[in-house]
Amino acid sequence: MSISHPTACILCPQNCGIQIQVGDSGQFEKIVGDDAHPISEGYLCQKAARLNYYQDQARLTAPLRKKADGTFEEVSWEIAIQEIADKLVSIRDTHGGETIAYAGGGGQGNHLGGIYATALRAACESPYFYSALAQEKTGNFWVNGKLFGRQNTNYSEAVAEAEYVFIIGTNPLQSHGIPRARKVMRELARDPERTLVVVDPRRTETAKLADVFMQVKLGKDAFLLAALLAVIMQEGLEDESFLAEKTVGFEEVKGHFMDISVEDYADICGINADMIREVARGMAHAKTMAIRSDLGIEQSQNSTLNAYLVRLLFLVTGNFGKEGTNCLHTAFLPLIGHSKAPEEGGITTQVTGMQAIAKLFPPNILPLEIDSDHPKRTRGLIVESANPLSSYADVQAQLKAYAKLDLMVVIDVAMTETAQAAHYILPASTQFEKTEATFFNLEFPKNFFHLRKPILPPLENTLPEPEMHHRLLTAMGELPSSFPVLAGLAKLDRLAPMLRIFPLALAATFALRPKWKKYAVIVMKETLGRALPKGTQAAAVLWVAAHRYAKKYPAEVRRTGLAGKGYALGEALFKKVLTSRSGTLISIHQFEDHWNLIRHKDRKVHLSIPLLLDWLDELPGQVAEEAQQKKEYPFYLIAGERRSYNANTILRNPEWRKTDKEGALKIHPEDAAKLQIATGDLVTCTSEVGSIQITAKVTDELPVGILSMPNGYGLSYPGEKSPQRLGALTNWLTSTGNCDPLAKTPFHKQVAVKLEK
Repeated sequence: MSISHPTACILCPQNCGIQIQVGDSGQFEKIVGDDAHPISEGYLCQKAARLNYYQDQARLTAPLRKKADGTFEEVSWEIAIQEIADKLVSIRDTHGGETIAYAGGGGQGNHLGGIYATALRAACESPYFYSALAQEKTGNFWVNGKLFGRQNTNYSEAVAEAEYVFIIGTNPLQSHGIPRARKVMRELARDPERTLVVVDPRRTETAKLADVFMQVKLGKDAFLLAALLAVIMQEGLEDESFLAEKTVGFEEVKGHFMDISVEDYADICGINADMIREVARGMAHAKTMAIRSDLGIEQSQNSTLNAYLVRLLFLVTGNFGKEGTNCLHTAFLPLIGHSKAPEEGGITTQVTGMQAIAKLFPPNILPLEIDSDHPKRTRGLIVESANPLSSYADVQAQLKAYAKLDLMVVIDVAMTETAQAAHYILPASTQFEKTEATFFNLEFPKNFFHLRKPILPPLENTLPEPEMHHRLLTAMGELPSSFPVLAGLAKLDRLAPMLRIFPLALAATFALRPKWKKYAVIVMKETLGRALPKGTQAAAVLWVAAHRYAKKYPAEVRRTGLAGKGYALGEALFKKVLTSRSGTLISIHQFEDHWNLIRHKDRKVHLSIPLLLDWLDELPGQVAEEAQQKKEYPFYLIAGERRSYNANTILRNPEWRKTDKEGALKIHPEDAAKLQIATGDLVTCTSEVGSIQITAKVTDELPVGILSMPNGYGLSYPGEKSPQRLGALTNWLTSTGNCDPLAKTPFHKQVAVKLEK
């Protein structure tokens, strides 16, 4: 008899609620949307419906250790843990914790493991955390810090409510990024009272719905955004009362736009000047306007400047902090932190001197930090729930660097490309075999959280990541294997939580053992976690989160229907999170609350960022530089297009794809004719760092001179005799040097290449 379990999709940041019907054999028989989910409300796309290909993939079933000949041998958990622990301690004590780095941490929807990994990083004394977020969003975080006061402020986009919607650098019909994306976008397109503007070099599925499609030249988004702002300021269309009341620095900003020639910038970006003026005026006159942007401008030329100009557009028009606009939001458990600048004592890397942004470091610099003769080069690397040799730039540079490591440990569910390069591989339970949570659902005015319970027993001889981290800390001599007294008090506390037995005992424990405090997440898991319902041990860390959130936003939490004050409210919120199988609202804000989320002391937006205003002034010089460059690579490649049947790389079996099984390279008919290429032909695509072979598809959705291929292909998967590959891996072509000068975000959407049949 099959049973239906509520959980969530793990293929994109929306983490929509789903119901998985599990048969007697443990197989996923059917996946449907979960109507009880407070945000997705039963919405589902075709990708989530095929998650059985994640659960049923070829799994790692034992810890593996690399032998001298490069092959792997199975070892026991005890041997693997102790050997890894000994090597980490040796590197730390000999060369310093700054020579150890951590990459990944969380994966898509696999976030609780990432939280518990903070304890292992603390034991290694390593400040270096390389994350996919830092490969995509660090420019955004840096700009947010300047505008709003902290790098871990972030905003949501009211695409479903706004009268005027501006979409740039993203294709929600395929990449989602907003709740119920396809439904919302189609409703928007059908509403005659609302306007949809889409900016993209490619005529995407979303662009086909647009009232106005601005087919910008690849990499010229900054010129378009600057021209829009110039029209608004030159015509006096800014919201003067909003700017005076809620911001500082506007006059300084305005001076940099007053002399911009809209006609010249229109020629550069390829958009008619009259269309630019029409859109700018539409933005300024709309009752409400929301902007949604994503990787198309975050992994392309001028990415950090693009982030600034996008925010200026909704700020100078007053479309911020009110219904139907872009609004800041709270976070139950923040994904990122805030980093000081180097001159203020902030952390930088040892070799490249890269500053931390949001307490993260960009993967683009990781090979340089390893492949060096610097005495403090990275020597040890822990990769958890990530596949850098697929998803980070420049596979060749990474392979060369990883070969120089003294220790590389990979924690994953399958034999990934990165795992094959490791010294040790530790097999993890899948996201449906353990307690997990989805942290990316960050909305305003309503916010929610979803704790996902295990729906299958773990595969034999695999472990959840929090347990691995505890065992490593014990083997390193940092923590005992159990805390019997504190665990016993935690069980008593759950019977009568208002007596506060556990928090008092926990505080006393840390007073007596101050070294344990930096490993608090593990202590929580092994004490309070053991008093929680079966299978939810890893949820212990949410007890702290619930109390902090309720203390910070008591009125907002009570609006969800919870009662109580102080400690009682925190306990009520924790219980609600723990018992709500489909997720639950954790707060309901009012729009006047929004301005309390600004972190500057004056609670105002600080519009002027001198570094980026200087960058804006220098934009025209880029055109002259490009004109002088040798055209050895005549095409630009968009590496990483979102399509109906590509997703993140946790879907390792190509059989999940119904169409586009090889991930074809798209090419314009004129370019195809010149090279005598037809749909289905095999072509060679070459960049300055590598070359791939890929099947071509001729289509006019791209401009002349632009190519496009999807991510998520070119992975190895088990074959009858040897590992097989299908499709091409984009990061054979991308370069670590082709990146944003400030945030080091790679320009995956603008890779110079040449093409041959």
